[in-house]
Amino acid sequence: MATPDAPTQQLAQAALSSSMKVESRDGDVTGSVYSFLVHKDSGRVTHAVLSLGGFLGVGKSYYPLPFELLQFDPVRDRYVVTVDKRMLEGGPSWASNAPVFDQAYADRVASYYGVRAERLA
Repeated sequence: MATPDAPTQQLAQAALSSSMKVESRDGDVTGSVYSFLVHKDSGRVTHAVLSLGGFLGVGKSYYPLPFELLQFDPVRDRYVVTVDKRMLEGGPSWASNAPVFDQAYADRVASYYGVRAERLA
Protein backbone atom coordinates (compact mmCIF):
# COMPACT_ATOMS: atom_id res chain seq x y z
CA MET A 1 0.00 0.00 0.00
CA ALA A 2 1.36 3.41 -0.92
CA THR A 3 1.90 5.99 1.77
CA PRO A 4 1.74 9.74 1.13
CA ASP A 5 5.54 9.93 1.18
CA ALA A 6 6.13 6.87 -1.01
CA PRO A 7 6.92 7.50 -4.68
CA THR A 8 4.43 6.28 -7.23
CA GLN A 9 5.16 4.75 -10.59
CA GLN A 10 5.90 7.43 -13.15
CA LEU A 11 4.10 5.67 -15.99
CA ALA A 12 0.38 5.15 -16.50
CA GLN A 13 -0.83 2.35 -18.74
CA ALA A 14 -3.40 3.34 -21.34
CA ALA A 15 -5.02 0.16 -22.63
CA LEU A 16 -6.62 0.17 -26.06
CA SER A 17 -10.24 -0.92 -26.29
CA SER A 18 -9.59 -2.44 -29.69
CA SER A 19 -6.22 -3.70 -30.75
CA MET A 20 -4.26 -1.78 -33.34
CA LYS A 21 -2.30 -4.01 -35.70
CA VAL A 22 1.48 -3.84 -35.88
CA GLU A 23 3.40 -5.07 -38.86
CA SER A 24 7.01 -5.49 -39.85
CA ARG A 25 8.77 -3.32 -42.42
CA ASP A 26 8.09 -6.18 -44.88
CA GLY A 27 4.32 -5.89 -44.34
CA ASP A 28 3.88 -9.05 -42.24
CA VAL A 29 1.48 -8.72 -39.29
CA THR A 30 3.63 -8.97 -36.17
CA GLY A 31 1.02 -8.50 -33.45
CA SER A 32 -1.00 -5.66 -32.02
CA VAL A 33 -0.62 -2.73 -29.66
CA TYR A 34 -2.07 -3.81 -26.33
CA SER A 35 -1.40 -0.53 -24.51
CA PHE A 36 0.73 2.57 -24.34
CA LEU A 37 2.81 3.62 -21.35
CA VAL A 38 2.42 7.35 -20.73
CA HIS A 39 4.75 9.44 -18.56
CA LYS A 40 2.55 11.01 -15.89
CA ASP A 41 4.41 14.34 -15.75
CA SER A 42 5.00 15.03 -19.44
CA GLY A 43 2.05 13.16 -20.96
CA ARG A 44 4.40 11.62 -23.54
CA VAL A 45 4.08 8.02 -24.66
CA THR A 46 7.36 6.33 -23.74
CA HIS A 47 6.60 2.71 -24.68
CA ALA A 48 4.08 0.61 -26.51
CA VAL A 49 3.23 -2.80 -25.12
CA LEU A 50 2.82 -5.20 -28.01
CA SER A 51 0.75 -8.37 -27.82
CA LEU A 52 2.13 -11.28 -29.82
CA GLY A 53 0.97 -14.83 -30.35
CA GLY A 54 -1.81 -16.68 -28.69
CA PHE A 55 -5.18 -17.82 -29.91
CA LEU A 56 -8.46 -16.36 -28.64
CA GLY A 57 -6.60 -14.59 -25.86
CA VAL A 58 -4.76 -17.70 -24.62
CA GLY A 59 -0.97 -17.91 -24.81
CA LYS A 60 -0.33 -14.25 -25.56
CA SER A 61 2.92 -12.62 -24.57
CA TYR A 62 3.46 -8.91 -24.00
CA TYR A 63 6.55 -7.01 -25.15
CA PRO A 64 7.39 -3.46 -24.09
CA LEU A 65 8.93 -1.55 -26.97
CA PRO A 66 10.39 1.96 -26.84
CA PHE A 67 7.88 4.12 -28.70
CA GLU A 68 10.58 5.53 -30.97
CA LEU A 69 10.85 2.08 -32.60
CA LEU A 70 7.32 2.34 -34.00
CA GLN A 71 6.23 4.38 -36.99
CA PHE A 72 2.57 5.09 -37.67
CA ASP A 73 1.25 4.46 -41.19
CA PRO A 74 -1.84 6.71 -41.49
CA VAL A 75 -2.87 5.23 -44.84
CA ARG A 76 -3.11 1.69 -43.45
CA ASP A 77 -4.03 2.83 -39.90
CA ARG A 78 -1.39 0.70 -38.21
CA TYR A 79 2.03 0.85 -36.67
CA VAL A 80 5.17 -0.49 -38.31
CA VAL A 81 7.83 -1.87 -35.99
CA THR A 82 11.35 -0.95 -37.05
CA VAL A 83 13.11 -3.94 -35.45
CA ASP A 84 13.24 -7.52 -36.67
CA LYS A 85 10.52 -9.83 -35.28
CA ARG A 86 13.15 -12.28 -33.98
CA MET A 87 14.77 -9.46 -32.02
CA LEU A 88 11.39 -8.42 -30.66
CA GLU A 89 10.53 -11.99 -29.62
CA GLY A 90 13.87 -12.32 -27.79
CA GLY A 91 13.36 -9.10 -25.85
CA PRO A 92 11.96 -8.39 -22.41
CA SER A 93 8.44 -9.78 -22.10
CA TRP A 94 5.87 -11.35 -19.83
CA ALA A 95 2.94 -13.71 -20.22
CA SER A 96 0.73 -13.18 -17.18
CA ASN A 97 2.25 -10.95 -14.52
CA ALA A 98 3.53 -7.63 -15.80
CA PRO A 99 6.74 -6.44 -14.13
CA VAL A 100 6.95 -3.17 -12.24
CA PHE A 101 7.95 -0.75 -14.97
CA ASP A 102 10.45 1.23 -12.91
CA GLN A 103 13.67 2.92 -14.03
CA ALA A 104 15.66 -0.32 -13.85
CA TYR A 105 13.19 -2.11 -16.12
CA ALA A 106 13.02 0.86 -18.53
CA ASP A 107 16.84 0.82 -18.66
CA ARG A 108 16.81 -2.93 -19.37
CA VAL A 109 14.36 -2.48 -22.26
CA ALA A 110 16.35 0.43 -23.71
CA SER A 111 19.62 -1.47 -23.40
CA TYR A 112 18.20 -4.50 -25.18
CA TYR A 113 17.02 -2.40 -28.13
CA GLY A 114 20.09 -0.14 -28.15
CA VAL A 115 18.20 3.11 -27.64
CA ARG A 116 18.52 5.94 -25.13
CA ALA A 117 16.79 5.12 -21.84
CA GLU A 118 13.82 7.25 -20.83
CA ARG A 119 14.24 9.11 -17.54
CA LEU A 120 11.16 8.22 -15.54
CA ALA A 121 11.81 10.36 -12.47
